[in-house]
Amino acid sequence: QVQIVESGGGSVQPGGSLRLSCTGSQVIISLYTVGWYRQAPGKQRELVAAIRAGGETKYYDSAKGRFTVSEDHVKNTVYLQMDNLKSEDTAVYYCNVGGSFYGPGVYWGQGTQVTVSS
Repeated sequence: QVQIVESGGGSVQPGGSLRLSCTGSQVIISLYTVGWYRQAPGKQRELVAAIRAGGETKYYDSAKGRFTVSEDHVKNTVYLQMDNLKSEDTAVYYCNVGGSFYGPGVYWGQGTQVTVSS
């Protein structure tokens, strides 16, 4: 059974950094597009960054210049490094496997909370 697990969320002050991890079980996630999505209270889930097989990355407006997505094939893990965090980055962050640069696939993690507050 495929499992996707996120970790690394937490509370941080504005300007701080966090690194989220997305690890796959029973799936080699580097063979697929992995997208990082987030959902803030009362808002729709949005795609912030993605990496596809071969390593090409794409960032969406909210992440450009501040977030970096990368992968470790040995650990079967994709990371989202988030720097210069702002209060508006507060959300539950989800990892998705099997989609594209334009939408999600069927495999979702459970989400990890990121709170940016002074």
